[in-house]
Amino acid sequence: MALTPWLVMMVKAPIAGAVKTRLARDVGVAEALRFYRASTAATIRRLRADRRWRFVLSVAPDSAAMAPAWPADILRIGQGSGDLGARMQRVIDRMPPGPVIIVGSDIPTIRPTHIARAFAALGQADIVFGPSDDGGYWLVGAKRRPHVPQVFSNVRWSSEHALSDTLGNLSNYVTYQIDPLDDVDTAGDLKRWRQSG
Repeated sequence: MALTPWLVMMVKAPIAGAVKTRLARDVGVAEALRFYRASTAATIRRLRADRRWRFVLSVAPDSAAMAPAWPADILRIGQGSGDLGARMQRVIDRMPPGPVIIVGSDIPTIRPTHIARAFAALGQADIVFGPSDDGGYWLVGAKRRPHVPQVFSNVRWSSEHALSDTLGNLSNYVTYQIDPLDDVDTAGDLKRWRQSG
């Protein structure tokens, strides 16, 4: 019997001042919140409908998992405590059997073809990444067979070292990188994304 592929999207409750704080410093809290809500809703619509995987929202804070901000028919789980690495490791550790891919909610150019390519890569690799130009990554996925890897120790998050630090934890695993995409963290990122559309 084939194992279920799990696509987990990390989201935050869409509250002014609590999301896209770096972007808000450039464009204001209201505009940052507007972008976050629109980007998150569009990404959910695009990725949830594909029947090749089961779609899950991992929500912060945990108390917002059942909030009406999210479609009621989507499985939602709390992210728990800790830094980004601790929260993503919790997803990799606790999801039901099957490969797991994690994406963020602020990469407006994600398409189902990217996700399908990442799951396909896990046929040969243990871990897959979607790199970004800033040295981080917009996607991480794990086959989780025969072992569940410990991926995120000592990673310098929100820095140009995030991907290289993570790869440094995985010397005993086969890794693969798919298409680079960029998140929207600054006014310049937002302008480039709008111009590209």
